[in-house]
Amino acid sequence: MDSARERLLNELMAADFTLIDLNLYLNTHPYDQRAISLFNSNVQRAKALRQNFERLYGPLTPMTQSKCPWQWIEDPWPWQ
Repeated sequence: MDSARERLLNELMAADFTLIDLNLYLNTHPYDQRAISLFNSNVQRAKALRQNFERLYGPLTPMTQSKCPWQWIEDPWPWQ
């Protein structure tokens, strides 16, 4: 995996981890406005990172629209 692709994938994984962590926190602190704001801004960040990654390197999951031919089977796989 080239370094730019790996860096972008790591950034996306960190953003997704942040969302999961904030989601868990908000389950027990539903009125924390600061956490909700952080969550919402990180949703936008993760969405933009995912779109950028998929535009540059192809789909991360098979739950993404595809061009013809079917892109999910193209190398390299997202985790390679």
